[in-house]
Amino acid sequence: MTARIYCFANQKGGVAKTTTTVNLGACIAAAGRRVLVVDVDPQSNATTSLGINPRTLEVSLYDVLIESRPVHEAVTLTEWMNLDLLPSSTDLAGAEVEMAGIMARERLLTRSLAPLAEKYDYIFIDEPPSLGLLTINGLTAATHGVVVPVQCEYLALEGLSLLLNTIRQVREVLNDRLVIAGVVLTMYDARTNLGQDVVDEVRNFFPKEVFRTIIPRNVRLSEAPSHGKTILSYAPLSAGAMAYQALAQEFLARAEGARVTA
Repeated sequence: MTARIYCFANQKGGVAKTTTTVNLGACIAAAGRRVLVVDVDPQSNATTSLGINPRTLEVSLYDVLIESRPVHEAVTLTEWMNLDLLPSSTDLAGAEVEMAGIMARERLLTRSLAPLAEKYDYIFIDEPPSLGLLTINGLTAATHGVVVPVQCEYLALEGLSLLLNTIRQVREVLNDRLVIAGVVLTMYDARTNLGQDVVDEVRNFFPKEVFRTIIPRNVRLSEAPSHGKTILSYAPLSAGAMAYQALAQEFLARAEGARVTA
């Protein structure tokens, strides 16, 4: 079966986008699916979160996109069975300038991922916190839509109109299958009224797309990346781990319907 490709995008930083990409991917891999995380962010946070040092890489996504290296040379194993990584490096910071002169530059990632389509059940693209050419590549490659993490904090919806406009433009010109596959509420603090106010506001704005599972603000989720581990490895009994496991089941039920088993 051809992989379902999702990109995780929000041009606002600090919304737990990478945390969601990595930990949802780990939980889905733990449920028996073959998952590839693609790190399209020059900051390489998904790469380091999965225990890979981007400074020691011989081949990264940059080499695949710009130097036309075979994508399988860049794919790296992680500590989790069924969970692989297509890593980023700081070289990717200059990629947008170099991509500007390449024919069909918006489809570079689509072409790069094509040889992997039969190897994985899910491909998760971790986008940079911007709406530049790297993000456009991720949106164009996404066969099954965009997952938008939104933090439960003041001005949570600020700037989302820009993302929605970009999604609309990509759908019209580059990827007519592009939809919002889901909205994940993150960094929820049950002790404040503000948190619930934001939940209500986002659910009113995205009545069908918001996942029921809400990801709490959890110190273990913040600590795990500094140890190069997913939350399932670092603190499997934490509130954060349980939330992402619940989100994974909801995600799989939405993606696969009656087929979902774990």
